[in-house]
Amino acid sequence: MLYIDKMKAAIRSKYGSSDVLSIKDVGMPIPADNDVLIKVYATTVNRTDLGILRGTPFLIRLFTGLFKPRLAVTGTDFAGLIEAIGKNVTFFKIGDKVAGFSGMGLQSHAQYLAVPETMAIIIIPDTLTYAQAVACLEAPFYALGGINKISPKAGQKALVIGATGAIGSSIVQILKLYGTNITAVCGSENIELVKSLGADKIIDYKKDDFTKENEKYDFVFDAVGKSSFFRCEPLLKEKGIYIPADGFLNVFLALITPVFGGKKVIFPPPKNIKSGISFIRGLVEKGQFRPVIDRTYPFDKILEAYRYVATGQKIGNVIIAMDIH
Repeated sequence: MLYIDKMKAAIRSKYGSSDVLSIKDVGMPIPADNDVLIKVYATTVNRTDLGILRGTPFLIRLFTGLFKPRLAVTGTDFAGLIEAIGKNVTFFKIGDKVAGFSGMGLQSHAQYLAVPETMAIIIIPDTLTYAQAVACLEAPFYALGGINKISPKAGQKALVIGATGAIGSSIVQILKLYGTNITAVCGSENIELVKSLGADKIIDYKKDDFTKENEKYDFVFDAVGKSSFFRCEPLLKEKGIYIPADGFLNVFLALITPVFGGKKVIFPPPKNIKSGISFIRGLVEKGQFRPVIDRTYPFDKILEAYRYVATGQKIGNVIIAMDIH
């Protein structure tokens, strides 16, 4: 069932910057009875990957390994082709084009991976390439989690900070489905992109300070983690909600602010990944969601991809195209 004994994978043995990462030959995964073996054609380097590589924030190490990484191979998502299945697999078959995601590490920065068929895997819509498919996983899943928590209604107003990022561009598109009036914060060079995703108004952060706006919002989404509840609090309506990207302080505020009954922070934990990415797949099939792709790197340039993501300047998704012919 296995075509080669060795494969290439991105490996690290300790936490750190991209300098701790290298591409090495490792043994092929062997699928267990309930596993599918996937030939990876595309993956991403995303903010989750960057946090797992660095081991920051420290809380992430409770899941990824306290002192050193639990998984040597990096990567949290994939799009690829099923080349073998275990004897107990019933849902998938050889030849299926699939995509999947796991927030705490999947070892998908590799030519092959073997995973249980019960994990968060979906069939790729026929309209998507592997690169487009893998860009419909991590970011829109996290965007959807925050939006589901607030249950927006038509006519409500939302401010999206970092609307050009993978998560921010997903938030704009999903909010629009609810009839939300969206003000997006981005640079002047990306105004037309963000408008095309559904933003009603743009604030160019290179020219204007969005915190000086007189507008009041029902929701403020900080999709890049470069602001704070205290900085954005004046922008919120009386019972407005701030939805942050990350941060220990925000977890604390999410516990404390609801007690007072006014403006509050919510920090929804990720859950039910398969349901979330299946929902996004449905939006794609209806033409209601499209992934934003910034750059594509070949696998042997994955360290450069990590360095670029670490700058915090990416627009949408950074794709790794696996050259495994």
